[in-house]
Amino acid sequence: MAGGQERVLRRRIRSVESTKKITRAMELIATTRVAKAQEQAAAAKPYAQEITNVVLDLVRAGAAKDHPLLRENADASTALLLVITSDRGLCGAYNSTVIRMAERAVKARQAEGATCSLVIVGTKAYRYFRGRGYPIAAHFAGVTDRPTYEHARAVAGAIRPAYEAGEVASVDLFYWQFFSAGVQRFTSQ
Repeated sequence: MAGGQERVLRRRIRSVESTKKITRAMELIATTRVAKAQEQAAAAKPYAQEITNVVLDLVRAGAAKDHPLLRENADASTALLLVITSDRGLCGAYNSTVIRMAERAVKARQAEGATCSLVIVGTKAYRYFRGRGYPIAAHFAGVTDRPTYEHARAVAGAIRPAYEAGEVASVDLFYWQFFSAGVQRFTSQ
């Protein structure tokens, strides 16, 4: 082999080895982040489930029948959809599935004669729906990487007043439910 070609091959080998090291480091970081996210999800699950059970028990017992969030707004014709996506891409069908299902729901509600309004968490859905002229009541960015209680309060604050005032007939959620690192399911409620 000529001396020039050998040098080029050695440089290429070093480049590939360097890329391999960087990729391995990125893999280790991603593994650590996934482990932390799983721990947070596991820690929050019992609390969320117990709160849900308490609210359901109150509703069944009739103790909360007069609460403004538990009554039906039969006179309202607006359906509010809370769409939760990520702020960034590179997550496969995560964003596209939520967006596609939310758009189907909007079209179905409009076919029934209802008007729709969107509250969007995440930049991906915001860009999609804004670009197509859908009515967006509120948008929250920078929430999905590290959501906090304050973020949840802000999102609820965008929804609650309209529902309590009787302007909104229903609130539907569109998101991915986390079960494990290998299992997440699209959910709409």
